[in-house]
Amino acid sequence: MVKEQAKTGGKDAGGAPARRAADRGRYGRLSRERVLASALDLVDREGLSALSMRRLGAELGVEAMALYRYAEGKDALLDGLVEALYLKLEERLAAEADVSAEEPDWRGMLHRIASATYDVCLAHPQVVPLLTTRMLAVPLARRPLAVLKDHERVLVLLREAGLDERRTADAFRAFTAWLLGYVSAELRPMVDNAEESDPAFRLGLHRMPSHELPRLREMAPALAGRGGPEGLAAGLDALLDRFTEAR
Repeated sequence: MVKEQAKTGGKDAGGAPARRAADRGRYGRLSRERVLASALDLVDREGLSALSMRRLGAELGVEAMALYRYAEGKDALLDGLVEALYLKLEERLAAEADVSAEEPDWRGMLHRIASATYDVCLAHPQVVPLLTTRMLAVPLARRPLAVLKDHERVLVLLREAGLDERRTADAFRAFTAWLLGYVSAELRPMVDNAEESDPAFRLGLHRMPSHELPRLREMAPALAGRGGPEGLAAGLDALLDRFTEAR
């Protein structure tokens, strides 16, 4: 028996010690939260193209196979990044609620959700494309719980506004489209050559035929700026007015 244990490194028939060792990375025992946080940090630094099970395992100091307990594959890892983003949104909303002197009404809370989403997305711009691409690939019921809880928050607030079921669904779609569309527009690349000091060459206006695109060339400097939280809030108010005034 002693010899047999020596051959197997002291593991039992199920191999539990070996599995426990595989789950202990460079920075301690693994968890889903730690795996997703490390994936988010990697993508923040190097972009989505850098993410793979092998590379993430190296970041955590474990073999890639150890990660399959927390994500079944690359697609699951991408869904996990979306989950990590929405978990950060939940944390931000909870922190704001703790310091707020009063609870906002339904409209104020929708503004708070939109503003917090904007801030989280701009802090993790490399993950933002997944908010669209993964939602196109993943059915509603299979989305991460943190995403579904965000959907629930918005729907509850829209019903509190007095909208019926049909208008709540319409307003929910419009809210989501405005918020994600606005964030995507804020993050779109505009600078052609960052080393150029001249605005025209910095934006690459010389690449645009003036006779075909006169208005775009004229507006490019203004379009290159961000609308910021103020633009997000103004558009959201216009959207909400559209649905509530027609009740």
